[in-house]
Amino acid sequence: MIQIRPVSDLRNKFPDIERLVNEGEPVYLTKNGYGAMVVLSLDMYSHLTDGVEAALDEADRAAAENSRRMTHEEVFGNLRRKINV
Repeated sequence: MIQIRPVSDLRNKFPDIERLVNEGEPVYLTKNGYGAMVVLSLDMYSHLTDGVEAALDEADRAAAENSRRMTHEEVFGNLRRKINV
């Protein structure tokens, strides 16, 4: 079940928030009735970002091996051509 709590619960009911997060549930915090942030466990955060981190590492390696740099227009022109094929 989605956990939506006021941001004040982070201070006032931290053990409850911590328990939910450690059980694998993200906790959505609101401020003045609007979404403010999401609290995740480190494991859940890693699960969400590992793919991005790996792709960035691969891009860094490729950039180190190749001195050619592309302009903004070249990059997005290539992407547009691939999408519109």
